[in-house]
Order: sequence, then C-alpha cells, then structure tokens
Amino acid sequence: MSLSGIALIIIAVALCILVLTLIPTLLTIKRTAASVGELAGMVHGELKPTLQELTGVLAELKTVGGGMAEYNDDVRRFMTELGETGNNLHTINRTVGVVTGALNTTSAWVTGARVAGKYVLERYLKKRGGM
Repeated sequence: MSLSGIALIIIAVALCILVLTLIPTLLTIKRTAASVGELAGMVHGELKPTLQELTGVLAELKTVGGGMAEYNDDVRRFMTELGETGNNLHTINRTVGVVTGALNTTSAWVTGARVAGKYVLERYLKKRGGM
C-alpha cells in the first residue's frame, strides 16, 4: 500500500468516527427542536387569551380614567368649598369666643353692681333706720 492509500484509510476511519459521534448529537438537537416547537405552541396558546384579557382590562382602565377625569373638577370645587366652610366655622368660633368673653365680663360687672347696690342700699337703710 502506498502512502496515499494509508492516508485515505485514515481519513475514512476519521470520517466514520466523526459521523458516529455526530449522530447522537444530531438526534439530541432534533429532540430539542421538537420540544422548543411544542413549548412555542403552548406559550402561543396560553398567551393569546391572556393578551385578549389584558386588552379588555386596559379598555376598562381607560373608561375608569376618563370617568375620573370628568369628576376631577367637581372634586376640586368640593374641596375648595369645604375649605371655605372650615374658614367660616373658624370665624364663627372666634366670634362666639369674643361674645362669650364679653358676656362673662358683663356678668362680672353686673354681679359687682348688684353687690355694690346691695351694700349701698343696706348702708342707706341703716342710716335712715338709725336716725
């Protein structure tokens, strides 16, 4: 056998070994591709209804958001009126406090005037009676 014949035999044996080691790898790649295909089908089957439901939820959120925007001015106006009512109640409370203070002061003066009047009357009656 010549040198080229030996080289061809070595190349043929190496090619057979390469093919024999590639066959299990190719079979594994084929099974993996089939699994990925099944997974893609399952994800597509489950994702489609989820996306439809999500679209419905987004439509409802847009509706709710639009409704809230409608009433935003009403709520702002209500809060303004509520603040003014609080200010008015504060003013009324201060006024009642001032009036109460004035009545207390007046009551003290009236009580003082009564006591003084009683004292003066008693003194006057004592002097008249004592004469």
